[in-house]
Amino acid sequence: MGNNDEKTVSLLNSLIEINNDRIEGYDKANSEVENHELKALFARLADESRQHRSELISEVVNNGGAPTEGNTLAGKFFRAWMDIKTALTNHDMKAVIRLCEFGEDAALEVYDNVLNDNDLPFHARGFVIRQRTVLQKSHDHIKRLRDGVKETH
Repeated sequence: MGNNDEKTVSLLNSLIEINNDRIEGYDKANSEVENHELKALFARLADESRQHRSELISEVVNNGGAPTEGNTLAGKFFRAWMDIKTALTNHDMKAVIRLCEFGEDAALEVYDNVLNDNDLPFHARGFVIRQRTVLQKSHDHIKRLRDGVKETH
């Protein structure tokens, strides 16, 4: 594997990691929340990341690399998901949605960093842009939900 392929694999693996975080976070939130609308939303968002991850894994393999199975455990994204259980325990839906938005911000940041890297090849750039567009729509949906939920305190 050449240097360009290694860099491409590294960039794509960072996207796999953030999607793994997103799947874990939304699965966790889904298991904790009782609101059926939020359960459906969290399941949809986790599935969205599963689809993204599948595409990314294929591209990593096509570039001669090994797809990561990890996540960004040290990142702020993961810490935000750990706070969801506390917010749910307190039945603070606004806090849960705010944490989801924070996680979406972190995912968009990783996608932006990858897209701003000149080493991302043109053939991969197209589907990464498409995935980022889907994430932006999900982020905007979460933000609208946040704006529509009243504080519980």
